[in-house]
Formats: sequence, structure tokens, C-alpha cells
Amino acid sequence: MEVVALTLSLPVEIFVFFAILLVIQSAAALRDGYLFLRYVRRSHREPPRDYSPRAVVIIPCKGVDPDFQRNITRFLAQDYPHFQLIFVVAEAKDPAYALLASLLEKANGAGAAKLAPQTSLLVAGHSEERGEKVHNLLCGVAAVDPAAEVLVFADADARPAEDWLRSLVAPLAEPRVTVSTGFRWYVPGPSFVSQLCAAWDTSLATLLNDHESNFAWGGSMALRAEEFKKLEIAGRYWAYTVSDDYAVTRAVRDAHGWIRFEPRCLVASHEDSSLRDFLGWANRQIILTRVYAPRLWALGLAAYGFYCGTFLLGLSALLLPATAPPWKAAIAAALLVILILGCAKGRLRTAVAREFFPEDRATLARLGARYWQLSPLVPWVMLFNFVVAGFTRRIEWRGTEYELRSADEVKVLRRDSV
Repeated sequence: MEVVALTLSLPVEIFVFFAILLVIQSAAALRDGYLFLRYVRRSHREPPRDYSPRAVVIIPCKGVDPDFQRNITRFLAQDYPHFQLIFVVAEAKDPAYALLASLLEKANGAGAAKLAPQTSLLVAGHSEERGEKVHNLLCGVAAVDPAAEVLVFADADARPAEDWLRSLVAPLAEPRVTVSTGFRWYVPGPSFVSQLCAAWDTSLATLLNDHESNFAWGGSMALRAEEFKKLEIAGRYWAYTVSDDYAVTRAVRDAHGWIRFEPRCLVASHEDSSLRDFLGWANRQIILTRVYAPRLWALGLAAYGFYCGTFLLGLSALLLPATAPPWKAAIAAALLVILILGCAKGRLRTAVAREFFPEDRATLARLGARYWQLSPLVPWVMLFNFVVAGFTRRIEWRGTEYELRSADEVKVLRRDSV
């Protein structure tokens, strides 16, 4: 009977051990969240450096998103003295091409401001060796004004603030900074999927801070033109890849450089989709991580597997008839503490959104709580994404399907017509 009792209590004993570790991990994550909020607030209080060398902004485009015109208008209206804007599409028949041509014609018309940027609209064609976005970027790089001192890369689905370019370039005044980067910040929309996407993606944003583990984000990243050449990004790191930002991060790591996260360049994103589209997008992010940052993927898989596994173990221990009532109360309390710690970090994301995205004040007043209310679901979705990434190297990106054979080999499997 003693052996049987020991067997029945074993799940409880195992849970207690793992729960202690998970509480410690969750408390450390909450601390990181506070450090993120403090860093963001401090950065916003400090005026950016007065450093504005000649810059060129390259924006690859495909298709017309709901806020496309508004976003492009923001790029054209940047408060920056001398910069060039290069838009690149793969095909002239892309719907973005005609709309961009119209917007640029208006921007360069008779009533254009004296400091309006020099603009270009290019057609890159297709490549069978790299992703369409990266191929567009390389086409843009080839058209850069030789006088440009800084290269900036951005996404058309981001909505930058008026001082976005000035803020993104300013950290490059410090010689040790190799890349300056921002990150997207999804604002929850009216649908549950949009709200879940916001909770999911902002959990990644809060990994950034003033430390050496930062990663570049292709929607807002800048580096000196001389550094771009020195790191051989175009010829070595972008030659056979679909991920522009992971490749840049890898180049900086190889050169022992520094990636500076600039909180002023958190850009609001608004997107709604079906659950299937959201999961496809989320899976793609983690598949890219598995191929281009395998160590990070393994750590993420272990962390989310540990979280979800501990929770399942605790729930199973609660359901065991042999578990004594005092132990059931203790297990329930431990699970509750873990949930509270996760929600507390989610509330920090709510604070960031409400403080730093005034244009979305009304939306965030209604839906900002979704960052913490849906945070208990995020680890389970993440675990699903990480597990899926362990079984496939195929992704679909805006109508093109790729097989990521390695960090330096890509095969185009299918390309839909525009």
C-alpha cells in the first residue's frame, strides 16, 4: 500500500518541483517587462540626438493593405532634412505600383514642400535564389544615391510617426552602434483573432531592451552605408535568404557588433485576419526562427514546453482522486500565481500601448486590456507554433511558397500571379 501511495503522489511531487521553477521563471519575465517599460519611458523622455546625415529609405511593397496609402503618406512626410525614398515592387502589374506612382506624382507636384524627399519607384523582377522581399531590397540598394551615409529599411504595413526616421538614425551617431532598430506593435482590433495577434506579437517586442541580445526588425532598421558594405550584407547574407532581418542580425553577431533598440521607433500596426491566416503568419515567424536562429528556436521550444507541460501536470494532479485536499489547494494556488504573473506582464504591455500610441487612444481605451486578458493563451499558441516549426521548413509569404533548405539555401516552390 505504501508503494501505491507513493506512486499516486508522484505527479504532485513532480509538479511542486517544476512549479517552483516556473514561478521563478515567470517572476523573472515580469521583471524583464518592468525593465522594458522603464527603458521605453526613459527613451521617450530624452530628446533624440541631433544627428541627421543623408539617408535613404528602401521600402519593398507587394499588394495594397487596408492602410497602405496612409502609411506611405507618413513615410513621405518625415521630419528629416535630406533623405531619399525608394519603393520597390517585383512586378509593374502589382496593384501597389499604380497606387505608389499616383502618390509619388502628387508628392512631387508643384505644391510639394521644399524638403520633400527624392523618390523612386523601381521594379525588381523575380529571383529563384532568394525571397521576393530581399530581392526587392537588393534592387533598392543598387539605386541608392552614392552620397547617402545611412541605409534605412522599412515595411509598407507600418505606420511611422513623423519623427520616426530622425529617431531611428540618431543612435548611429554612436560609433559602437552597428544597427538601430524599432519593432512593430500590434494594436488590437474588434475581432478576437486581431486581439490574440496583438497579445502574441507584443510578447516578442518586450524581449528588446538595452542589452546585447537585441535582434534587428526589417520593418524599421538602419545602419551606416559603410557598415552595410563592410559586413557584406548584400553579397553574403542577403544572397540566398528570405529573411532580411535575421540575416542582418546574423551579420552583426558575426562581426561582434551592437544592435540598438530605439523605443521611439515602435510602430503601430493594425491588421485583422482569420484564425487560419493568423496561425499561418505566426507559424512562419517561428519557422524562420528555426532556420535562421536555431538556438533561439530550441530555447523557445523548451521554455513554452516547460510552461505548458507544468500546467498540464498541475491540472492532472488536481484531478487525481488520491491528491489530498490541502495539496489540491496548494496546486491551484501555484497555478493561479503563475497566471497572475503572466497577466501582470501583459498589463505592462497595455501601459506601453496606451502611453505611446496616442492616435489609437480610443481603441486602446476599449481594447487595451486584451494584452493581459489574452496573455494566458499566448504560451499555448506559441508552443503550437514552435512544434509546427520542428516539422516543416516550408513557408508562404504573400503568395509565394518557399522551402528553406538551410540558412543559405532557398527554393521557390510556387509563385502566385499578382
